[in-house]
Amino acid sequence: MRLSGPQAATIAAQLVRPHQPLEHAHARLADVLDAAKADGPRIDEALVTFFVGPNSYTAEDLIEIAAHGSPVVLELLLRRALERGARLAEPGEFTQRAFLAGRLDLTQAEAVRDLIDAQTLTQARQAASQMGGALSRRAAPAKQSLVELIALLEAGIDFAEDDIDVTPQVEIARRVEEITPPLAALEATFARGRIVHDGLTMAIVGRLT
Repeated sequence: MRLSGPQAATIAAQLVRPHQPLEHAHARLADVLDAAKADGPRIDEALVTFFVGPNSYTAEDLIEIAAHGSPVVLELLLRRALERGARLAEPGEFTQRAFLAGRLDLTQAEAVRDLIDAQTLTQARQAASQMGGALSRRAAPAKQSLVELIALLEAGIDFAEDDIDVTPQVEIARRVEEITPPLAALEATFARGRIVHDGLTMAIVGRLT
């Protein structure tokens, strides 16, 4: 079970009893409490990992509780967490929080979904590469050039009434030509990526014998 937000540690303290004080990015063995009392009986053992925001996946305080997997115990943990102010996360909400906090860009956030949905190793490998920022790094130079070009065009619009030619049209055309080849090369990879992502629909047609 994963808890994220400013109350994560407070709620977790009512669910588990660590054998050692929690420390950022360190797993601790803990007793899963059968009741809310800190000195109460345990019903399971778990590994508890605490990530202090902003150094976590969601950039918030985040606690992960890894119990043995008993549905009864996990249901108990979930129910007691909800009783103490937690709520169920929406589908993809942890990744959404990571994106909004700037921990992931949009392509990386989409890759998380693709990795979860992957049905082949090829799909998983492609998603893992994109999660690592491969697509973002490839698109970054063209993006930066486009941002600079947009700034020049906006400057020309702002000073149009003053008859000031901020950037000659020849220079604008040259910049567009420079950006086009890398974008075209990136676009050319889309078809293969779509096949890897969605798979192929094939019809095997032949004469019946």
